[in-house]
Order: sequence, then structure tokens, then C-alpha cells
Amino acid sequence: MNTPSDLLYAKSHEWLRLEKDSATVGITDHAQSELSDVVYVELPKPGRKVTAGEAIATVESVKAASDIYAPVGGEIVEANTALTSDPGLVNREPYGQGWLFRLKPDQPKPTGLLSPTDYAATLPH
Repeated sequence: MNTPSDLLYAKSHEWLRLEKDSATVGITDHAQSELSDVVYVELPKPGRKVTAGEAIATVESVKAASDIYAPVGGEIVEANTALTSDPGLVNREPYGQGWLFRLKPDQPKPTGLLSPTDYAATLPH
């Protein structure tokens, strides 16, 4: 799967899609394939304030549990509750219906994230 060009990326394999006054966050295709079959997702609660780099969610697979980090600081405004009953969406649609949460970023222009090209360069070839 190609790295979508409309996203920003964290080195810890989270992606960020900026919208008008919120940002949607998920894990990359590379991250979900490394985890293999996702069986449980622990999501952050709306209203929670987070800082960039803070562990705020957990994705559990048949292989391991992995912390998910906030790519930017802000306030959680929504969690993808569809993952409660169908955590496999993270595997099937990592850049679509498998998103994890939405937040209202502290800054309109996030810093410290990678472009699609720069993120792709960090992946094993």
C-alpha cells in the first residue's frame, strides 16, 4: 500500500490528517502489518488533553500490544468506537475506517512531523 500524500507522519508510525479545526489520527499500513491481526484497541476518552509524544491509546494484536502516541498536542474530540466491535478495521483500512481518534490540535500548523516522502524513507526497503 502506498503512503497517502495528504497525511503527515510521526516516526512512531502514526499518521495525521488535518481537517478544518481537527485532525484524524491512525496508524500506518507499515505499523498494522508489523502488528498483524489486531484483536483489541484501547481508545482515549473525548475531552482528554494530550501532549505530543504522549502514549494515549493501545493496539493489541495476536503478536503484541503497542502504545499509540499523540503526533501533536491537543484535546481528544472523538474516538472511533467502531473499533470496539471490529478492531480488524485497523488492519483492513488503516488510512480509512480504521482511524483511531480525532483531536483539536493546539497549533494549526503541527511541527516535528514527517512528509509522506520523508516517512517512506524511514521504512525498510
